[in-house]
Amino acid sequence: MVELGKWQTLKVVRSKDFGIYLAENEGDDDAVLLPRKQVPEGLKAGGSIDVFVYLDSSDRPIATTMQPLITLGETGRLKCANVSKIGAFMDWGLPKDILLPFKEMTGKVREGREYVVYMYLDKSNRPCVSMKLYNHLGVASEFKKGDSVKGYIYEINENMGAFVAVEDKYQGLIPKQELHKRVNVGDTMDMRVTEVREDGKLNLSITQLAYQQMEEDGEMVYQAILSFDGVLPFNDKASPQLIERELGLSKAAFKRAVGRLLKEGRIEIHEHSIITK
Repeated sequence: MVELGKWQTLKVVRSKDFGIYLAENEGDDDAVLLPRKQVPEGLKAGGSIDVFVYLDSSDRPIATTMQPLITLGETGRLKCANVSKIGAFMDWGLPKDILLPFKEMTGKVREGREYVVYMYLDKSNRPCVSMKLYNHLGVASEFKKGDSVKGYIYEINENMGAFVAVEDKYQGLIPKQELHKRVNVGDTMDMRVTEVREDGKLNLSITQLAYQQMEEDGEMVYQAILSFDGVLPFNDKASPQLIERELGLSKAAFKRAVGRLLKEGRIEIHEHSIITK
């Protein structure tokens, strides 16, 4: 039986000027065409060839020797070719782009950006891809607390945090309390493993260790003060909500950054403000 979305070894069952027809066995009624320009020289009736089978622009099964970027049951990173009324069409390395239906999106998809997706067959047996990765990512065994990893944000849950595909294939989460700046579905960024859970899934942070982050945060706060003409209209006693809204930092991180700037003699703290020296 010829299967869509997979590599398989098929036999030549008949030949035409425009290509050869392939099937598992002679007499099968589901033979698929391999266009003549892709037929290797010397391949004749009864011979075998490895091909990938998908649907052409008329939704007919067709074989190819071209290498797709993703196959059935796999996750992979694809670029959005265009967005239409039925979803986004993703470039997967074959002449006909593959559909990412709107119902399978976990965030806004933009033309030209890359997204990690999972390939499946829809109810009509058509190859499609989905951004809903939670049940299709593995658990990591090679990571430990403190490791630096590349993480792709594939879904954001207001109550839990941001779900992450670590190295595009392992399950991870940035807990809500670790999200002190805006992130979006489709973002890829450097992250730090804060915990390897018992089930092998990873908890992550987008901040560095406190002593490393302090320098970066301190410079960011200093630049923010300068953007307020040298007078930040609140100090380290401000509410956590105000600090996070204006600077994207937790109150603890803000206080550490301010303390560093104060120690360096770059700022003064007043009753209701912080100013540069």
